[in-house]
Amino acid sequence: MKVLIKLLIVALIANGTWRVGTAYMSYYKFKDAVRETTQHRGTKSDAQIHDRVFELANEYDIPVTDENLTITRQEDHTIVDGSYIQPIDIVPTFRYNWPFKVHIDTFVDGGPLPTVR
Repeated sequence: MKVLIKLLIVALIANGTWRVGTAYMSYYKFKDAVRETTQHRGTKSDAQIHDRVFELANEYDIPVTDENLTITRQEDHTIVDGSYIQPIDIVPTFRYNWPFKVHIDTFVDGGPLPTVR
């Protein structure tokens, strides 16, 4: 009986770890993809970057909206700032609203330098 209880506890811990880890993996993949998008924006408009960031949020199941995520351009920097709450079922009967913050400040890559001949 003790072994069964210990196995149940281990299973609950493994389940919670898996669910939290999956949420963090999506968060880091989203941040990395947004950083790539903003860094290599080239001549894309702010609206195109906005649409792409929200496509990425949808792809990685990140619950962001226009109210909790802002995208601004300041000279040669693109800044994405915001936060969101991801509900995570830590154990089957307990859901925790886990907060995530997003802050990405990238220098806009103007492309390769022209070659001198």
